[in-house]
Formats: sequence, structure tokens, C-alpha cells
Amino acid sequence: MKTAYLASPLGFSEVGRRFMYSELIPAIKEAGVETIEDPWALTPAAEVEAVMAMPYGEERKEAWIHLNRKIASRNVEAIKRSDSLIAVLDGVDVDSGTASEIGLAFGLCHLVLGYRGDFRLAGDNEGAVVNLQVEYFIRESGGSIESSVEDLAKAIHRHVH
Repeated sequence: MKTAYLASPLGFSEVGRRFMYSELIPAIKEAGVETIEDPWALTPAAEVEAVMAMPYGEERKEAWIHLNRKIASRNVEAIKRSDSLIAVLDGVDVDSGTASEIGLAFGLCHLVLGYRGDFRLAGDNEGAVVNLQVEYFIRESGGSIESSVEDLAKAIHRHVH
């Protein structure tokens, strides 16, 4: 486990970005991951800001369609370059983009580790921590779901060493 793609919805909010860059990413690096593929850093902010600054209408819609493809393609390439994926599983349900990226990583035979610091129940039944298919992909990849950043770091360290 040298390169990990960080799948998460954290970049959508100010609070999420603060947690991701001040706690989560430093803990992942300290645990021994050499390179973190951060999807939020793959697309320059100026590209998003340019589309957001456009007035509502057909031109803006077309610009989003074009940019969405570029963003998604960059993320897929970053997952392919990685040898593992670390997924943030917080929320009432796992973020749909994160779940998709977990499925791709599993299909590529990458190790998948999950972090769920959210204490709310989110599984399909009492036998699942999160969506049963997402959990299956994580566990069948040889990964685990951890409930604290500290435990996630320990799991990473076990797979690095």
C-alpha cells in the first residue's frame, strides 16, 4: 500500500475540507502511505469557479456537462494509478460517488479501507455497518471499516508494513 486514492464527499463543505486536510490526510501519510490521490486537488479550483460564475442557462449547463466528464475521468485515472482506496463512509448513507469509486477499486483488485466516524446507523440491517454491497467490496478486498482516525491509521500501518 504505497498510493491511496481518498474517496469522500468531504471536499463539498468547508468543515469537511478542514477535517480532511488538517486531520485525515496527515494521519494517512503518517501511517505510511507515500502518495495520496486527492480527487479534490485533481481539478483546479479555477475550472469550477469559471463554470459557477456563468449565468444560469444552457451555456452553463453545457459547461457543467463538459467539466463533469473531465472531473470524473481524472478521478478514474487516479484510482487506476493507486494501489488502494481509503473511503470516508460518513452520512446517513454512503455518498454515491464514494460508493462508485469503491466499486471501481474493488474491480481493479485494490485494497479498500473504510473510515466511518459517524455513529448513526446506516446499514441495510443489523448485520451491516453501511450498505451491504459497499461493505462487501471493502471486506472482500482485504480491508476493514474503522470508526476512528486512529484506528484507520493502525489499519493502514498493518497493510503498509
